[in-house]
Amino acid sequence: MAINREALTVVICADHGSVTGGQAKVAIDSAIGLKRAGVRVIFFAAAAPVDARLGDEGIEVVCLEQTDLLGASSRLKGLVQGTWNTLAGRKLAETLARAPKGGVVVHVHGWARALSPSIARPIAASGLPAVYTVHEYFLFCPNGGFYNYRSNETCRLEPLSTACLATHCDQISYPRKLWRGARLELARRYAGLPGVFSDYICLSAFQHGLVEPYLPSRARVSLISNPIDVPNLGPREPSPGGEFLFVGRLSAEKGAFLFAEAAERLGVTANFIGDGPLAAELRERFPRARLHGWKSSGEVREAMREARALVFPSLWREGQPLTVLEAKALGLPVIVADQCAGREEIEDGASGLWFASGDAVALAEAMRRLEDPATVERMARAAYESYWRAPSTLERHVEKLTELYRAMLAAPHGAR
Repeated sequence: MAINREALTVVICADHGSVTGGQAKVAIDSAIGLKRAGVRVIFFAAAAPVDARLGDEGIEVVCLEQTDLLGASSRLKGLVQGTWNTLAGRKLAETLARAPKGGVVVHVHGWARALSPSIARPIAASGLPAVYTVHEYFLFCPNGGFYNYRSNETCRLEPLSTACLATHCDQISYPRKLWRGARLELARRYAGLPGVFSDYICLSAFQHGLVEPYLPSRARVSLISNPIDVPNLGPREPSPGGEFLFVGRLSAEKGAFLFAEAAERLGVTANFIGDGPLAAELRERFPRARLHGWKSSGEVREAMREARALVFPSLWREGQPLTVLEAKALGLPVIVADQCAGREEIEDGASGLWFASGDAVALAEAMRRLEDPATVERMARAAYESYWRAPSTLERHVEKLTELYRAMLAAPHGAR
């Protein structure tokens, strides 16, 4: 049967009621976009505060006024909430019971930072079709990244295997790794969280290939890009100058040291917009590097329009780096590691360059190729044109979401 937007209700579940990162931003932006498209939206979140825009748009909000796990008043309280958030389970059950009897879809954007596996049971009991967006990998991997944060290497161990549990890969401590492993086992075997979702949204084909072995056998997968908000400023004016630019969190898995080392090899300046735990060490080890801290979105756009290229050297398996999309939209060539999903957005040799992930020599060589102004101009034009042929706007995102929701509601007995 056909489901029109006026008859459609979406219950969006998120750890946070405000923007604390990319995951929460997408959940909130999509809620606003869906509401503007005529969809009834109920936004369910554990952690306060609540983004004022949700109320301004007339979106129904259920916030539990909790903190996330890192903000808990004690470690014990955080462990209890993260293992099984009883309040979240009870309130979500009440919320779903009040929802209309027809045309309702549950859309979960995250659970690991505040909601916990307790949301599985009320979703299953409701009998409503549910979809999960794979923003990170906590539903499949204990530390959420398929990455060893101790050795700064991609992890290829089977999640929750003996070898996995014996490996200290957590950013903070081995006991936290063991707790996260136990929580994932609880989510999978006791709560059955992966199985409550008839559908999954992956952000890229790269990400789909990574998580496919761990999805329920009957799960349906849709590829839907996250939305970004970048104005069409037109192609960049040719410029003989410009420097290499990194935008993001200054952490080991993001490849900050790799970029700085490659710049040193080439004898150029590494420019960083962002902050993070490596800032002090970067300044000490690479005094030539310029650390500009976090900037406003307008200032970042201006810096991108003036740069030679964006360098995206991430070492972990990014699902969809939005910074790469933003750079393309602004007509900026991108040098991207070949072991993250960012490579899907860049045609090697046309709109930017790929380099062997983790290889500073290979990154330096790619940067050297972009010292030629004619090459930069050609790739800048190609990047701009490639993005704007099919831009990742909020409107396109909402259109694809509503198409998916309709298909889920129309599917007989969970088969589409």
